Amino acid sequence: MDATIVPKVQKHYPVLLKEIISVISPQHGGTFIDCTLGQGGYAKKILSFENTNVIALDRDLESGKIANELKENFKDRFIFKNIKFSQLNNLKLKNENIKGVIFDLGYSYTQIKDPQKGLSFDAGGKLNMQLGLNSYSAEDAINKLDEKELEKIFKFFGGEKESKYIARNIVKERSKNNIDTKGLVEIIEKSKKRKNFKVHNATKVFQALRIFVNKEISELIFGLINAAKVLKKGGILCVVTFHSLEDKIVKYFFKSLSENKSISRYSPVIKQSDTLFNLIQKKPITPSDEEVSENPSSRSAKFRYAIKKTDFYNFDTDIEKQFRNYIEIENYGDKL
Repeated sequence: MDATIVPKVQKHYPVLLKEIISVISPQHGGTFIDCTLGQGGYAKKILSFENTNVIALDRDLESGKIANELKENFKDRFIFKNIKFSQLNNLKLKNENIKGVIFDLGYSYTQIKDPQKGLSFDAGGKLNMQLGLNSYSAEDAINKLDEKELEKIFKFFGGEKESKYIARNIVKERSKNNIDTKGLVEIIEKSKKRKNFKVHNATKVFQALRIFVNKEISELIFGLINAAKVLKKGGILCVVTFHSLEDKIVKYFFKSLSENKSISRYSPVIKQSDTLFNLIQKKPITPSDEEVSENPSSRSAKFRYAIKKTDFYNFDTDIEKQFRNYIEIENYGDKL
């Protein structure tokens, strides 16, 4: 993902906005949940249509500034909650007619440029990467986890081929000095046998640390499960991903719940569909050449969506089991 690379463009663009609006059809009204408010691009567009309501979530309290603006402009049609989207079930929306739930798993320009968040390897100072409501930072992980744990984080969350050497050199260096952003980048550069002149050598490690610190795998898994629960029949679940692991999880979730039996035959409701979702389009929607030209950071985006076939709340999914090895790696943070 390009979250750790500061783009040249100085403006935040809501990725695949036209395509998402086309799918969710807010012109017909309804209540929508924006699970990643960010700079408010999706929420503003949805609210520009009459008879729409938006419930927005974001773990980053900085999004509260955007939320306050929207609240002033749209008063009773907009609600903001500073919670993680995995906590969707805490909103008590079982009886609400939710027409669409939207996840944009990217990061805004302001988040990337914020030196306090430490998402960019171009930034100096402490390693942070906390996006809000966190228990530990990247600095804690780099300076406290053991060599094998660091290796697995870099390998499985970042796809870093030289994770072993990088982890080994981190452990050696931290015995002398506490490692900050600049120090970590230097260690990575020295550890890499093959230099990449197209992508910064620290990209994969920084991606892996961000995923680990924010528990992005389990957040996504439980976010998807709870989003599927709150949707009513005909409701649409939309997800925009930016790296292969995210897309792999979303693809599996949609495919398994649209092809395999996901609703128990012991359900008290007599007439039930065997599957939870209708998958209209199996391949992801990607940005147009025009959008990529205007916003280069969108080039890795993939948009998938599924339509709920029934009002059934509980359903069977093995997604936790399918990705349990990633969740186990995230759990290394429990000891920090």
